Amino acid sequence: MIRFGPATGPVVVAVLPLLEEANRTRTFVSGMLRRLAARDIASALPDLPGQGESLVPTENAMLAGWRTALASAAMEAAGERPVHILSFRGGALLDHDVKAASRWQLAPAKGEALVRELLRTSAAAGARIDIDLGNYNDEGGPVTIAGNALSRTLLRDLNAADCVREGAVRVVRLDTDPAVADRKVAGAPLWRQSEPGDDSALADLLADDIADWIARCAN
Repeated sequence: MIRFGPATGPVVVAVLPLLEEANRTRTFVSGMLRRLAARDIASALPDLPGQGESLVPTENAMLAGWRTALASAAMEAAGERPVHILSFRGGALLDHDVKAASRWQLAPAKGEALVRELLRTSAAAGARIDIDLGNYNDEGGPVTIAGNALSRTLLRDLNAADCVREGAVRVVRLDTDPAVADRKVAGAPLWRQSEPGDDSALADLLADDIADWIARCAN
């Protein structure tokens, strides 16, 4: 878990997008957290099982395990301080077990949409995957998508998953996204690029939005 910011005040825990999208956005998200530190807001960026520096093989990652690990990481990062979740894309499917003061989501996506994209990516690469997403009795082996070995159970659980929508939740989307949001901003979808990227202007804008949101939630 990478930590930023002061030892007092609120703590934000950032949840990266899933799988390859995490690699494409880590630099951008880390930059946002450094900007929040400059605004006296502490943060943590954990690697969940099967992600980043985790020693867990990706094929052993499970949705329930990700949620439990995130809740544990948030508790460890915040201690007695208020914790706010910042989630990106599929990361918004993972914070259900966190007792958060608020949630801020960038381009949150339903699990069904993400799984559909994964299967489409695999088919485009010439590796069509035969899986019945509603049949948990199909105990076939892991499938490989974009270099990641994923369990069929994970794909089925993700397919049925949705984001937290109750409580203090703020949704921000890019202005090219037609879905409903509390705010829309200009910027490129870094999670769709072929290589990791960054957007300093967007990071500045979103850091301001997050700082304002946390201040409003504290009142």
